[in-house]
Amino acid sequence: MLATRLARELEVRDWGTPETRQHAMLATVQAFICQHLGDPGLSPAAVATAHHMSLRSLHQLFHDEGLTVAGWIRARRMERCRRDLADPALESRPVAAIAARWGFSSAADFSRAFRAAHGMPPAEYRRSARVVKEPAR
Repeated sequence: MLATRLARELEVRDWGTPETRQHAMLATVQAFICQHLGDPGLSPAAVATAHHMSLRSLHQLFHDEGLTVAGWIRARRMERCRRDLADPALESRPVAAIAARWGFSSAADFSRAFRAAHGMPPAEYRRSARVVKEPAR
């Protein structure tokens, strides 16, 4: 990421091998996505614009790794929600608030996506995570 940033700042176009540049750009884009996961407007188009690249180039960058941009964003958001749902310090925060915090604009859509990914609704996952963390009496 540092090499990509430095090359951009210095306006150096040809540094490293094409594979190295591609890997560095993917890491830069993924870091950007992680920093903006809570933004419900985060989309492949927004990511491409932020990195001064075409949407097609962005999709190709992820495709070369066997990924899709939207799928990668959704997976990271789901991962953060799952982590927050299992966090005892956040047990008073409503499921919908956790979903919104990580960019899900619809609680119903989040619930369906969570169930599809984890085999249970978010509230049930939260309860099961709490049971696992509590010591046996």
